Amino acid sequence: MDTHTLASDYARDGFVTAVPLLSQDDAAHHRAYLENLEAAQGKLHYKSKLHTVMISPLQMATDPKVLDLVEAIIGPDILLYDTTYIIKEPHTEAHVSWHQDLNFWGLDDDAQVSMWLALSPATQASGCMRMVPGSHRSGVREHATSDDPTNVLFQSQTVNDVPEDHAVYCPLQPGEASFHHGWTLHASMPNRSDDRRIGFNVQYIAPHVRQTKHDLDSAMLVRGQDKYGHFRTDTPARADFEPAALERWHELDRLHMETQGMA
Repeated sequence: MDTHTLASDYARDGFVTAVPLLSQDDAAHHRAYLENLEAAQGKLHYKSKLHTVMISPLQMATDPKVLDLVEAIIGPDILLYDTTYIIKEPHTEAHVSWHQDLNFWGLDDDAQVSMWLALSPATQASGCMRMVPGSHRSGVREHATSDDPTNVLFQSQTVNDVPEDHAVYCPLQPGEASFHHGWTLHASMPNRSDDRRIGFNVQYIAPHVRQTKHDLDSAMLVRGQDKYGHFRTDTPARADFEPAALERWHELDRLHMETQGMA
């Protein structure tokens, strides 16, 4: 990867896409890993902090190639803030409305980047992401809330009057990833394909960033130094769903969802 060029494109557009990270075989391995654990544990869609109880998310989130690009974007000191799977089942109406991630998280600075890594084909038919280039430079937009059971977002938050004619599709093959800024407007449509659309979503932040909604938030240092100590420390998974880590994970997942819903 040419991390310098990718970081420059990211600064200009608020995202980069189709970044090759995993081989097709490795992507298939991580997908099989997920689906085997789903068979034992139940659905893992939209569960937070999975790197604290599962080995595969921890491996993908801390891949040196990933961290090299994150470093080029936000600097040498990197906290892993969250990991989650975002899954759309085939032939379902699940979608994501236009939104900006940083509107929900309560962070006091935008020194943050999100990775979306495809473990199955993310195409226009399966509901790949759309993004509006340059929208990260306009700052926060008003989000209206509603109760749409098909909207993946926690409160169906939606930005209206988005210039959709400027939006671009971001299709990904398994093993490819997109990286986007927290103010970048993005959305995705339902999955009309015959396969699950499985994305692995990761948020990284710089250590100087603070949580403004409460003092219980947590993160994990994955590169460089944390000279600030604004977050409690997440413990990386040592095995899959280890009993000692499981109780703590349920608390972390609950807190993350509550944080998104706080005013």
